[in-house]
Amino acid sequence: MSAAATSRSKAMAVLRVSSGNFLEMYDFMVYGYYAAYIAKVFFPTGNEFASLMLSLGTFGAGFLMRPLGALVLGAYIDRHGRRAGLLLTLGLMAVGTLTIGLLPGYETLGLLAPVLVLLGRLLQGFSAGVELGGVSVYLAEIATPGNKGLYTAWQSGSQQVAVIVAALLGVLLSALLPPDQVALWGWRVPLLVGCLIVPLIFLLRRSLQETEAFQARAHRRPTVSQILRSLADNWAIVLLGMMLVTMTTVSFYLITAYTPTFGNQALHLAGIDSLVVTLCIGITNLIWLPLSGALSDRVGRTPILVACTVLMLVTAYPAMLWLVDAPSFGRLLEVELWLSFLYGSYNGAMIPFLTEIMPEDVRTSGFSLAYSLATATFGGFTPAICTWLIHATGNSAMPGLWVSFAALCGLVATLLVVRGRRGTAPEMRPAE
Repeated sequence: MSAAATSRSKAMAVLRVSSGNFLEMYDFMVYGYYAAYIAKVFFPTGNEFASLMLSLGTFGAGFLMRPLGALVLGAYIDRHGRRAGLLLTLGLMAVGTLTIGLLPGYETLGLLAPVLVLLGRLLQGFSAGVELGGVSVYLAEIATPGNKGLYTAWQSGSQQVAVIVAALLGVLLSALLPPDQVALWGWRVPLLVGCLIVPLIFLLRRSLQETEAFQARAHRRPTVSQILRSLADNWAIVLLGMMLVTMTTVSFYLITAYTPTFGNQALHLAGIDSLVVTLCIGITNLIWLPLSGALSDRVGRTPILVACTVLMLVTAYPAMLWLVDAPSFGRLLEVELWLSFLYGSYNGAMIPFLTEIMPEDVRTSGFSLAYSLATATFGGFTPAICTWLIHATGNSAMPGLWVSFAALCGLVATLLVVRGRRGTAPEMRPAE
């Protein structure tokens, strides 16, 4: 095969595998953007804060299923192959999306409505538990030599496309519909759009080829008990991986899913202002992720991980204090662009770093378990935690301290991984 044909084949493989990741994050973003409207439709309590917390809590509850999905579906992928598992996760994700998008509200179904919304979120979380890991491992295994960071960056890159599309739809809805119509039915439109693109993504994924790395494994079909035993033997690596991901997942959900709620509830800005900021953040994330991934292929992962976590640790809270001192569209955009730079630069190096430290026989399940534990424990509940922290303290800058804590987790984990590997391997560099 010619070089040009190989490049086209690789590019199409990246598109096919990332498409489902786009849908997964698109659905999560839409729920986060319209959490206040969903609260009124499915969780009416007569108390705006209580309804919002129930809605955000349901958003976070989906992440509690991620560790289970990582174990069950991760073991399935490590046993049956990357392609089969990614098709399965897409099907489960589509069912969860349809459930939330088409469900009547509390006035029609009563208590059954919030219960079914919760079940839809749990199903989405179960499938998402292995989606990120499955996509990341697939991209790492098809990457050309010396380009693993660049390839795996498109896992997160597809998420940023989802952020952009969801935010753009939100901006259009806000421009075309009056607020009462958005609250009544307009918020469902982005969810239904997600339902409509499911068949296209399924067709794209059906043509995925199995990775050569998986086909070349000496023991291609380990039993589930063998996979679980290997995970238990490598618990320390999984724990460090969870700490690494904490920085990624908290900062990501802070600057994307939580921004519309934060801008409206804490800063009292117009809804369209927050959505425009989120749209800009999705675009800048998409720029920084592949640039950082490619840079980490040249200079190593560790320098980038350390620099980004230290900068986040020392600047996030002061930046938030500056923002809440005089809230405005301009200040919100400036602060979030800075956080976007730190998130995108960190994550572009972190994803290949995590695939490299996971043992081959549990690469998908180990990666997915680390990722899902961090998201279930910290990232997914970031909107709810930040809302509660602001309510409890009266300090609208508290999200800055929350993301600083996440940065500290990432910094400690990076240093521990490097220290642990120094005696047995060179400085963490791409392992091609």
